Amino acid sequence: MSNTVTKRCVFISSVQAEFVEERAALRDYLQGDALLGRFFEAFLFEDVPAVDRRADDVYLDEVARCDIYVALLGNQYGREDSAGLSATHQEFNEATRLGKTRLVFVKGADDTVRDEKMQGLIAEAGTQLVRRRFQSVPELTAFVYASLIKYLEQSGLIHNGPFDAASCSNATANDISPEKVAWFLQRAKNSRGYTLDEDTPMLEALTHLNLFNKGIPSHAAILLFGKIPQRFLITSEVKCMHFHGREMQKPIPSYQIYKGTVFDLVDQAIDFVMSKLNRTVGTRELGPEAPVEYEIPREVVAEGIVNAIAHRDYTSNASVQVMLFSDRLEIWNPGELRPPLSLDKLSRPHPSIPANPLIAEPLFLAKYIEKAGSGTLDIVTRCKSGGFRPPEFRLDAGCFILTIWRKAGLILEVTGQVTGQVEPWVLQVLEACVTPLKSSEIKELIGIRHRETFQRNYLDRLLTEGWLERTIPDRPKSSMQKYRVTEKGKGYLASIKNDKRA
Repeated sequence: MSNTVTKRCVFISSVQAEFVEERAALRDYLQGDALLGRFFEAFLFEDVPAVDRRADDVYLDEVARCDIYVALLGNQYGREDSAGLSATHQEFNEATRLGKTRLVFVKGADDTVRDEKMQGLIAEAGTQLVRRRFQSVPELTAFVYASLIKYLEQSGLIHNGPFDAASCSNATANDISPEKVAWFLQRAKNSRGYTLDEDTPMLEALTHLNLFNKGIPSHAAILLFGKIPQRFLITSEVKCMHFHGREMQKPIPSYQIYKGTVFDLVDQAIDFVMSKLNRTVGTRELGPEAPVEYEIPREVVAEGIVNAIAHRDYTSNASVQVMLFSDRLEIWNPGELRPPLSLDKLSRPHPSIPANPLIAEPLFLAKYIEKAGSGTLDIVTRCKSGGFRPPEFRLDAGCFILTIWRKAGLILEVTGQVTGQVEPWVLQVLEACVTPLKSSEIKELIGIRHRETFQRNYLDRLLTEGWLERTIPDRPKSSMQKYRVTEKGKGYLASIKNDKRA
């Protein structure tokens, strides 16, 4: 392929006020994406400088010049000309007459709230081509992304799509977990009002999310819903490390490698960090539950981790690394910033330019991502409002690195003593289990969400050490099962207290 590429013009329709955000987001995305920016340039009517010509002449000439016409159809029909047609309707007719590639995206699912003429235009478009409905900017971006990649492939301009959209070699539909897809659909429905129901057939749901490529699951499909994602994408795991000091030194006191879907990875990595952060527990003066304050707010930890997993470069041989030191949390994300983003822009409002839009969209729908383009800005804002040292962003060794500082002077108040080198959750559980507790109660006590992570890395460890025991040892899976501190565990607690007094 030649290094010189003639860019295709993408005409983004509608100057209506209801699509200001969507139009700007699509333009910024096309300009900022390394692949699409090489092949496409966006045209927005409002970007045209003042000229001595009629507006309708300008936009119709641009439709004739463009290669792809993108129609955004909403509730408003728009101002009509002498023939009773809006600008968008004229553009659509002209693109149809000239045989242009047309991509039509309809916002919202309730057609009854639309202007009558807009209903007619949507129906007219539906008789000629396949329309896609969208609810949000991230969903629209993902749909346009997938459509343009398909255009490039059909035009022979690329032979392989971007990583998350490309077919996953040797994978089939049997490698996708129907249970994980159903879980996602239920969560997306409850969290964002997603259009598909929980009982939607798996293949239909994945097709709607653009996660199948010629009948083969894409990399995004495997990463989001695969039964064993690391079977196909080894480095998609997340490595979590806890160091007692400020430097990376061996032996590493606590080192976990987490595997699973991107949803599993986020949950497990967040649980790892939160279980090792010190916290204070206040009084119940203002309510039945005592307020808890962590050295780093859970929302900040979650934003940093989900951004790394969602936007990393999955073609890299490196993995996401989450490292907790005595004074800070560092999250290493394989990959560079995508133009036009720069380090100094991350602390200010900036466009969302996801490296993996087909992965980012389901994370948004499942409410793992709150708002497109707001991740780093939210971290900065939350740190500032909580009185924390500002986070730091840097690039090093092919990685984007986020540093979040722990709040100085915050200690865990479970024994009334500073916990020092002992992991806070261990003391917390042993003290609480003087009165037998169910596993679900222990999991909630230490703030762990992922059941398998809790069982493998926390509960099993305490049982293996002999610090906890089952109240019904001959029926390990009994629904009445509880756990209590052993004599050995009580001795361990006593030794810690004595060490602190010494």
